[in-house]
Amino acid sequence: MKIKVGDNVKIIAGKDKGKTGTVIKTLKKESRVVVEGINIVKKHQKPNNNNDKGGIIEIAAPIHVSNVKKIDDKEPKKTAKKEEKTKKEGKKEE
Repeated sequence: MKIKVGDNVKIIAGKDKGKTGTVIKTLKKESRVVVEGINIVKKHQKPNNNNDKGGIIEIAAPIHVSNVKKIDDKEPKKTAKKEEKTKKEGKKEE
């Protein structure tokens, strides 16, 4: 698995498609990652020592690695360069 804890990722499939977040935890055996603020589910919890009232809590559930793409902010996008070249070539021809 090429994605590690602390990497910035973009969701490319599923209900949160297009959102970005930071990887909190990786589950290598299951090929899944937990991303901060993505794939939020509601969990019913009984009262216990930590949570006296219990109730419904929201947690970030794991998402499959194939549904995320690592994004690197340091490198510029290649598609933007191609668009600029085609626009410049069109102006020279006129």
